[in-house]
Amino acid sequence: MARTPTILPPDPHPKKPDFKAPPLACDAHTHIFGPDAVYPYASDASYIPHDCGLDMFEWLHKSIGIERAVIVNASCHGLDNRPVTDAIAKSGGRYKGVGNVDDTFTEKQIEALEKGGIHGCRFTFLKRLGRTPDMSAFHRVVDKIKGFGWHVVIYLDPETVADFAPILTALPVNYVIDHMGTVNAAKGLDQPNFNALLDLARRDEKCWVKATGLERASATGAPFHDAVPFATKIIDTIPDRVLWGTDWPHPNVKVMPNDGALVDLIPLMTADPVKQRKMLVDNPARLYKF
Repeated sequence: MARTPTILPPDPHPKKPDFKAPPLACDAHTHIFGPDAVYPYASDASYIPHDCGLDMFEWLHKSIGIERAVIVNASCHGLDNRPVTDAIAKSGGRYKGVGNVDDTFTEKQIEALEKGGIHGCRFTFLKRLGRTPDMSAFHRVVDKIKGFGWHVVIYLDPETVADFAPILTALPVNYVIDHMGTVNAAKGLDQPNFNALLDLARRDEKCWVKATGLERASATGAPFHDAVPFATKIIDTIPDRVLWGTDWPHPNVKVMPNDGALVDLIPLMTADPVKQRKMLVDNPARLYKF
């Protein structure tokens, strides 16, 4: 029996963006949820989403004018990566993925995921989701994936960026910081947590950052303009290592954004078409082997 959702569904009416994304633009942080009847949510999932399967996923991106996507397997699916690999297999090369793996995965299993279009794995270190870091397991996974050219995606609390910096700079692989380091816009552009993120990005060429989650960072709510300067600062700091994404269907947000309106934040983040193309096309193509 399907379980009752515990989080909000996405906005079913995305506006047509005024900003027209360049050809081959990529939503580099997005999810597929279920359907539960085909891909059951994990028994220990910290939240249960509304089903948002491949059909909805494809419709959403067509509606907002985005051709490519990186599907990040959400924690609610546990170690079942089929929602991602099955979607990639049907995409005709338009989708790539980030999987969920742990230290029980063999190199043969990781190789199979690589052949299925997955090029990285994600670690969630958020206290609110009850994800406390097992760093020994983390390093065992990194040791297994490094031979495949994978990167790790890191989802962490803003106050832990400085603590994680020495660990991350020592990694033998690229790493991607989710959602601008989950910065809180209310604390201002010069806050220590954000400065720690920028310092890490400047010092370490293995560090990539997602200019995503403005609706999470915002203190003022839609249209989330108070979070835009943080994205701008990241883009200007590492234009060749920044990614953009919607985070559709937006799990665990307090204010549900409209995905077309999120696209319209891109020219506010940077009006430079060269930087826009890097963020939307060139950078994800390089990292995810499109």
